[in-house]
Amino acid sequence: MNKLTATVIIPAYNAQDTIDFCLDALIKQTSLDFNLEILVVDDGSTDATVENIKSFQKQKLPENISFSLLLQEKNQGPAAARNRGAEEAKGDVLLFTDSDCIPRLDWVSEMLLPFQSEDVSAVKGAYRTQQPELVARFAQAEFESRYRLLEKKDKIDVVFTYAAAIKKTVFLKIGGFDTSFPKADNEDTDLSYKIAKDHTIIFNPRAIVYHRHPASLKEYLLKKFSRGYWRMYVYRSFPEKAVQDSYTPQSLKLQIALAYLLLISLILALVIPSLQYLVGLIVIIFVITVIPFVSQLKSRNLDLLFTAPLFILLRAFVMGAGIIKAIPMFFGFGLRT
Repeated sequence: MNKLTATVIIPAYNAQDTIDFCLDALIKQTSLDFNLEILVVDDGSTDATVENIKSFQKQKLPENISFSLLLQEKNQGPAAARNRGAEEAKGDVLLFTDSDCIPRLDWVSEMLLPFQSEDVSAVKGAYRTQQPELVARFAQAEFESRYRLLEKKDKIDVVFTYAAAIKKTVFLKIGGFDTSFPKADNEDTDLSYKIAKDHTIIFNPRAIVYHRHPASLKEYLLKKFSRGYWRMYVYRSFPEKAVQDSYTPQSLKLQIALAYLLLISLILALVIPSLQYLVGLIVIIFVITVIPFVSQLKSRNLDLLFTAPLFILLRAFVMGAGIIKAIPMFFGFGLRT
């Protein structure tokens, strides 16, 4: 097949502290024997993001890399920003990453490698982090656990925008991102399921971007609450994916159910003491569901080894709370937030 060209699309909103690192990594990409286009779509930033990007534009770029800045007059959300970039893109393949990601220097070439097969329509890359914080290392361990699930499959049904590559013809055919998602949360899951209906998505774990995960427990739990809420919005259109997809561990669903069953049992045990045996049984089952995750942790993460069960329990509660909050919206009632 003819050599593909690529456009990297980066939505940016109040990204003055991170955008320079992202762009610097992109202009230093290796193994590029074609023209690479970089498009930053500023989504109505109110900080110095635009000034930083314009300053970056003044740098001398490699001959095979072009750089453009598109401006949204007001903040419309990352889905709309990415769609705007896709409309303007000249590349055959649309590469998506986020303004707080730092692609490894071979990221573009690794993202494009699977397209050597004409059957491939989209490629998903991987996160890594260099953070020392316990919560951030737990978040990374979560990603790595899910990556192991993806690596077992010939094709997958998710392609997340921190490291995504999609043929432009396919992206435009399915209508791009759903702009009813107001923020960066599950809009890419929705897009993924649309692509996977008729097209092949491949996972390449060597296509790596570095990222800062939530470093505090509060930040992490708020993100998980949001994940639970917005995933339910996606399930309105794809209810079959609530049963199973290639990315979500079945153990996570069981842990959410067990966490709330445990809470109810603890409350009832205050008035029905014999239910303490049920509480004990639920705790044992929950611990059993945690063992596969904990057993995959590297030996140097002893602190994570001991705290992971607590993090998993808290994750189950807050994601469950997000799901509960979304139930009226899931059935067509209430307002989205």
